[in-house]
Amino acid sequence: MRVSTSMFTNNFLPQINTLEQSENHLQSQASSGLNMSLPEDNPVAMGKVLDLQAQTSANAQYQKNISKLQTAATDVSNALSSLQPLISKASQIAISASNVATRDNLPNDAEQVEALLQQIVQIGNTKDASGNYIFGGTQNDKPPFVATTDASGNVTSVAYQGNTDVLSGEIAPGLTMTSQIPGANTTGTGPQGLLVDSRTGADIFSHLITLQSDLASNNLDAVSNADLQAVNKDDDHIISQVSANGVVQSALESASNNSAQQGTTLSTQISNTTSADLAQTLTKLSQTQTAYQAALQSGVLIMNLSILQYLQ
Repeated sequence: MRVSTSMFTNNFLPQINTLEQSENHLQSQASSGLNMSLPEDNPVAMGKVLDLQAQTSANAQYQKNISKLQTAATDVSNALSSLQPLISKASQIAISASNVATRDNLPNDAEQVEALLQQIVQIGNTKDASGNYIFGGTQNDKPPFVATTDASGNVTSVAYQGNTDVLSGEIAPGLTMTSQIPGANTTGTGPQGLLVDSRTGADIFSHLITLQSDLASNNLDAVSNADLQAVNKDDDHIISQVSANGVVQSALESASNNSAQQGTTLSTQISNTTSADLAQTLTKLSQTQTAYQAALQSGVLIMNLSILQYLQ
């Protein structure tokens, strides 16, 4: 029986092409270590990889947000570390003045309170590394606190020109945090103000200005009966701010660790989904190459046989 050359070619060439494509694909897997290079190689796995990559991108943004919030929390912490001993010193001056039998030291005490006031104004106008005022809320391009002084250079009032809005960032799916504190808040809502807050009764500038004035005028009754309690209230307020900042830093540290762990998990999942089993791939490659060579040899024999039959 004569073998139809066209029939043989129609069957033989697609088989060879299929084996050749399979061999090329397996060689690519073996060299790259990946089990797919195109979506059609494994649509289900590719869909999973795309989803994991989207999660990885979101997680990377969470890590950036956390880092920014941590930097801001550190700036606030440093300012609080400088502020707390100044408020405590003012409280000590008020206590000392309340307990003295003589008024000889009161002018010196008034000068010390004035110096504390000016230092606190400077802390209230602290900038971050980018030059933004950290206690101005979202109005961070100008000093949040502006002091007015008399002819002697003593502070008579301090105005707040920031706002009570704070910058926040998403640190996990559906979880947003802020580490910023507005310098003042008299609205009764929102984040507590650092130096002035109507809910806690804190009004550090006003209270120290009054304390300074009462010391300068030898009004010890006012110092003992009003100023001391007011300054102590301010001291308690700052202590609560220090505690709140510590809670924020702890939460951000935990979020940072969780995000880093999540990043590692996602990377592992992507690798496991896309990585080829090298031993299995090499075995399949060897089998495919053997089949390919066998098909070529069979093709040559059949073609030779067909020619001989045709000549006969």
